[in-house]
Amino acid sequence: MNRRVRQKVAKKSKEKVELPSNPEIGDAGLCPDSNEDVDWTSLPDDTVIQLFSCLNYRDRASLSSSCKTWRVLGLSSCLWISLDLRAHKCDPGMAVSLASRCVNLQKIRFRGAESADAIIHLQARNLREISGDYCRKITDATLSMIVARHEALETLQLGPDFCEKVSSDAIKAIAFCCPKLKKLRLSGLRDVSADVINALAKHCPNLIDIGFLDCLKVDEVALGNVVSVHFLSVAGTSNMKWGVVSHLWHKLPKLIGLDVSRTDIDPSAVSRLLSLSPSLKVLCAMNCPVLEEDNTFSVNKYKGKLLLALFNDIFEGLASLFADTTKMGKNVLLEWRNLKTKDKNVDEIMNWLEWILSHTLLRTAESNPQGLDVFWLKLGAPILLSLMQSSQEEVQERAATGLATFVVIDDENASIDCGRAEAVMRDGGIRLLLNLAKSWREGLQSEAAKAIANLSVNANVAKAVAEEGGIEILAGLARSMNRLVAEEAAGGLWNLSVGEEHKGAIAEAGGIKALVDLIFKWSSGSDGVLERAAGALANLAADDKCSMEVALAGGVHALVMLARNCKFEGVQEQCYDCNDLNKEVPDLKFAARALANLAAHGDSNSNNAAVGQEAGALEALVQLTRSLHEGVRQEAAGALWNLSFDDRNREAIAVAGGVEALVALAQSCANASPGLQERAAGALWGLSVSEANSIAIGQEGGVAPLIALARSEAEDVHETAAGALWNLAFNPGNALRIVEEGGVPALVDLCSSSVSKMARFMAALALAYMFDGRMDEFALIGTSTESISKSVNLDGARRMALKHIEAFVLTFTDPQAFATAAASSAPAALAQVTERARIQEAGHLRCSGAEIGRFVAMLRNPSSILKACAGFALLQVIFLAETLKNAILVFMNLIHQLQFTVPGGRHALHHASLMQSAGAARVLRAAAAAATAPLEAKIFARIVLRNLEYHHIESSI
Repeated sequence: MNRRVRQKVAKKSKEKVELPSNPEIGDAGLCPDSNEDVDWTSLPDDTVIQLFSCLNYRDRASLSSSCKTWRVLGLSSCLWISLDLRAHKCDPGMAVSLASRCVNLQKIRFRGAESADAIIHLQARNLREISGDYCRKITDATLSMIVARHEALETLQLGPDFCEKVSSDAIKAIAFCCPKLKKLRLSGLRDVSADVINALAKHCPNLIDIGFLDCLKVDEVALGNVVSVHFLSVAGTSNMKWGVVSHLWHKLPKLIGLDVSRTDIDPSAVSRLLSLSPSLKVLCAMNCPVLEEDNTFSVNKYKGKLLLALFNDIFEGLASLFADTTKMGKNVLLEWRNLKTKDKNVDEIMNWLEWILSHTLLRTAESNPQGLDVFWLKLGAPILLSLMQSSQEEVQERAATGLATFVVIDDENASIDCGRAEAVMRDGGIRLLLNLAKSWREGLQSEAAKAIANLSVNANVAKAVAEEGGIEILAGLARSMNRLVAEEAAGGLWNLSVGEEHKGAIAEAGGIKALVDLIFKWSSGSDGVLERAAGALANLAADDKCSMEVALAGGVHALVMLARNCKFEGVQEQCYDCNDLNKEVPDLKFAARALANLAAHGDSNSNNAAVGQEAGALEALVQLTRSLHEGVRQEAAGALWNLSFDDRNREAIAVAGGVEALVALAQSCANASPGLQERAAGALWGLSVSEANSIAIGQEGGVAPLIALARSEAEDVHETAAGALWNLAFNPGNALRIVEEGGVPALVDLCSSSVSKMARFMAALALAYMFDGRMDEFALIGTSTESISKSVNLDGARRMALKHIEAFVLTFTDPQAFATAAASSAPAALAQVTERARIQEAGHLRCSGAEIGRFVAMLRNPSSILKACAGFALLQVIFLAETLKNAILVFMNLIHQLQFTVPGGRHALHHASLMQSAGAARVLRAAAAAATAPLEAKIFARIVLRNLEYHHIESSI
C-alpha cells in the first residue's frame, strides 16, 4: 500500500520529449516541471488541435471556451470525425446544437432509443459508421429514418442488446438506402427472412461482413446467396438447420471466416464446412455443446483450416495463421500487432477474430454455463487480457466488460470466483486495467473501472489494486463529469473500502470528497451512482478517522439529502407520497447505513450530534422505517438506534414520531430477518432510556412486540429486546404491562437459558425492577383507563421471577471463594470472587447516574435476592468503568455524554463519583455489615466499596 504509481513528467530541457504512442496504455497526461508562466495561446495551431484530440468532448468544449483563438480551433472539422454520445442524454435539441460541428462526422456511437431518434438532427450526411447499444426500444421507423438520411453508411452495428422492435421491414430499408454498406451486425432480431437477405445481396454488393447474432430465426438458404460475404456470424442464433447450412454455405466463394459460437451445430456440419469450403480459413465454434460432447471429433485432419473451440488451444490456433509461430504462444495477439511487415489478408482475419472473440466471451461470461472453470483459468482470462490491448476500442471495452463479468458468481450478493480473479491478477491484468482506466476515452475508463471494481471484491486483488496506484486512479475517475465513469469508479472505491487497510488511502487520495460530491452532482435520476457513492461512504464512515473526513466533506448533509429525496425519476421508494411501493432503492438503504455508521462514533467525535442536528435527518430516518423494503427499514432503525445515544437526538426522535414508527416496526417484524429485529428492538432500547419515552412506548403498545422478540432464536435479538424491556420495566405501568402480556415467562427463559450472558443479566434486572414492590400499588389501578386490566397472578409471577434471579446470581458465585472472602478481607480473596462475577459481554450495558441510583436503592429492598442482584449489578458497573468501552448518560439532569474506554479506566472516577452522589458508600457499608443480608450481597458490596475507596484515594492524590 506504500507503493504509488507516479505520472511521468516532461522536463523542460533541450531533449525531445516523446509522448506515449498509445494513449490507451500511456500516462494520463504530461506537465512541465517548471513554475514559469507559459503563454499557452502562443502554441502552434496544429499543436493545440493535437492536444484537443486527446480530450473528451466535454473537456474539449470547456478548454476551447477559454479564448477566441481556441474557440475557433475547437470547431475544426478534424476534431469531429467521430462522436461518442453513450454517456450523454442526446435529444433532438442537443443534436441540433452540435450540427454545425458534424459536417464531416464519419463515426458515431450512441446508447438508447432517444439518442437514436436524435441522430438525424446532427445532419451528418457523410456518416460512415453507426454503432448503438441498449437498442431494445429502437423501432422500424427510427432505424429506417436513420439509414434514409445516411446513404454513405458503410458500417451499422446494433447490439449486443436485442433489437426486439426491429423487423424485416427496417432491414429492407437498410438494403435499399445504403448501397455502400460493408458491415452489418444486428443482435436479437426475431426473424431475418429470405426477402430481407436477398435484398441485401442485391443492393449491397460491397457487403463483406454480416452478423445476425442471437436471433430467433435466420433464413439459411438466403444467406447462401450473399456471394460478397467474407465474414459471417450467426453466433447464438437458434433454430438453424445445420444440414442446409453445411450443404449451401460451403459454396460461398469468398467466405473466409464463419462464427457459429453458442449454437447447437453438430460435428458433421462442422466437418462438412471445413472440408468442402475452399475459401474458408477460420471457423469459430466456441461454447457449442453438441460439438463439444463428441469426443471422437478431430481437427487435425483439416489442413490449412482453423477451428476455434473450447476443447483446443486457441492461442496455438491463432499462431497457425502466421509463418513463424515459434515465439508466439499466449502473446500471439501482441506479436501480431507488433509485426513490422503486415499482411493485409491476415490483418483482416485477425481484426474480425478479435471482435468475434470479445463478443463470444462476453456473452458466455454473462450466461455463466457450468463446467468452464478450467477454460476460464487457462485460456479465457488470458484471451480477454490480450484483447484489452487491441487497437479496436470496441474490442477493448468488451474485453474489460468480459473480465468484469466472468468473475461474478452471484451479482446480487457480490460474490465472485476468487480463482478467476487471482488468475487475472497473476497474468498482469490489474496493470492493464489501470492503464485503460487512465485512457482519455471515457468508454474505456468506464469498463476498466467496472472490471477493477468487481475484481476488488477479492482481498488479494484489492491489495494489488492499491499497490499499483489504483485508489488514486479511481478517486480521479470518481470526479469525472461522465456519469458512467463516475458510477463505476465509485463502485471500485466501494469494494476497496471494505478492507480496513484501504480506507485511509481512499481518504488520502481525496476519494471521500469525490464520493460526497457525486451525491450532490447526480442527486436525481442516477440511482447507480448514488447507490455506489452511498455504499462506499457507509463503509468509510465505519472508521473513526474517515467518519470525520466524511463529515468535513459535507457528507452528513449529502446523505441526509439523499435519505430525504426519494422521488427519483423511475426509481421511487415507498415514502413521502411515492407511488411505486415495491421497488427497492439501494441508495436509500446505504444512505441510512452511512448515517448509522457516522453516528456510531459518539465516544470519539461529534458526528452523532451533527447528524441529529441536520435539518430533516431524523424525520427522514423515521419515515424510512415505514419502507416496504426490509433493507431500508433495517438500516434506518440502526441509524436511529445509534443516534438515540445522544440526549437531544433521543428526544428529537420522539418528537419526529419515532416512538410510534419504531413500535409499529417492532410489531411488524416478527417474521423478519434477525438484523431488522435486532435494530428495531435496539432503537426502542435507546429511546426508552428516557422515562417519558419509556412510558410512551408502553402506551403505544411496544411491550408485546418486545416480548415476542425476546423469544427470538437469535442471540443479538435477545440482548436488544432484553435491554429495552429492562428500561421499560422500571416504570410500574410498563412492569404491569409486561406481566399482563406474558413477559415474565419470556424474561425467565432469557434469564435462565439465553446463550448471551448480557441478555440473561438484563432479563434479571428487568425482573428485579418489576418485583421490587412498586408495581403492587399500580396493579390495583391497571395499565389502562379504558379497559379492565388483564387478570394476572402477581404472587406466582413474583415467586417465579425471584427464583430465577437468585439462580442467575448464583451462577456467577463460587461458594468456596465466597466463604474465603467472608473470612478475610485480603485483596486476593476478593479478586477471586471478582473474576468469577465478571460478565465479559457487558460492553452493551448503558449505565446512567439514575440507573446507579436505582441499584443503590435496591440495596435497601427487604428482599435478600434483590439485594444480591443490586450488589451484582453495581459490581458490573465497576467492571465497565475499569475495562470496557461504553457510552453512558450523566447522572440526573446533566445532558453531556461521557464514554468508558479501553483498559486503564479513565472514567472510573466518574462512575465512582456517581455512586458517591447517590449515597452508595453509606448503603454499601450497611449492606456489607447487615447480619440478615445474604452472603452474596455482602461480598458484592465489599468489592464495590473497595473499588470506591480506591478511586477516592486516587482522586485525592
